[in-house]
Amino acid sequence: MRYRCCQLCRDRAIGDKGHQERAQISRTRSKQGTITMYIINGALGSPYSMKMRALMRYRRIPHLWVHGADSREALARVKAPVIPVMEYPDRTFHNDSTPLIYDLEARHAERSVVPPDPASAFIAHMIEDFADEWVTKAMFGYRWLEDVDQIQMSRWLAFDAMKGGGLATSQGFAEQFRARQVGRMAIVGCTRENFPLIEASTHALLAALEAHVVDRHCLFGTRPSLAEFGIYGQLSQLGVDPTAQTMMRKDYPYSFRWLLHIDDMSGIDGQWDAADAPFAPIIAGWLKQVGDIYMPFLLANAAAIEAGETTFSMTAMGLRYTQGVFKYQAKCLADLRARHAALDATARKRIDPLLAEAGCLDALLIR
Repeated sequence: MRYRCCQLCRDRAIGDKGHQERAQISRTRSKQGTITMYIINGALGSPYSMKMRALMRYRRIPHLWVHGADSREALARVKAPVIPVMEYPDRTFHNDSTPLIYDLEARHAERSVVPPDPASAFIAHMIEDFADEWVTKAMFGYRWLEDVDQIQMSRWLAFDAMKGGGLATSQGFAEQFRARQVGRMAIVGCTRENFPLIEASTHALLAALEAHVVDRHCLFGTRPSLAEFGIYGQLSQLGVDPTAQTMMRKDYPYSFRWLLHIDDMSGIDGQWDAADAPFAPIIAGWLKQVGDIYMPFLLANAAAIEAGETTFSMTAMGLRYTQGVFKYQAKCLADLRARHAALDATARKRIDPLLAEAGCLDALLIR
């Protein structure tokens, strides 16, 4: 759900190149000031930008992908000034990816990414939430823990954003950005002490994906849901960063290749599974990750906030994890509970045994 990205476009100095690109974009507007398609202000190094670009491609919703241009106008129009920011044809601006997905569902009926079966739709949402709030720690940790990743990715992200200006200027900015991102590691829980759990979780997630994608690419049929795009957004970065890419190529080669398929599924039609069809084994595997790690994470965070504490700790997969509290993730827990409570008896009968077996159900029933 969510706002986070590298924030590089917000912090960098904008050069003439960015102004020229925004001038070109302005020509897509009519004389009345409206635009003829959506504009995604994003970046290749932002998992949430890649998530939304892939989703818009699949849904065949006309859009422009604006990478690294002058986004100051768009950033000034949203509550949290981080990318991706999507400018709508009516010139409103939005940038929280999960509400964006559901708003687009309301505006565009074709090629929905929400399964029509309410039980499947809830699981898809839960997996997308897990990706946005937990799997993102793998993206952040693999990118900023080791020197080899810090150096390459800070330089690439500066290169992406600045689009010129000379190597010395680009690398100088990269060093500033690198220092800031590394300094934020503890805030988001991506410390060396925490990384064993993050890494173990990542390998479990990828192992389940690797076994699945050799049979079919999607979770709930032969067409993608919001769950695939949520997972893809985070893994798209692991597929680029040196240490994580080497790991994926060696141990999960078909998951690595899968990323390129999800990146552009505009040519895929496909069908949803029948409402009474058994869930794919990967669903149980990923829900086990949610039950073993993500639900304890959300519960510990919410309990700490309620107690007025600033940090919390938990143990999952036999490994200790500690970080500062986040109010947004308390909202995520409340949202999951509300969505589960809103399910009808038929949907609950279909998924509650699966949720219970995965260790998710009790956390959803606590009010």
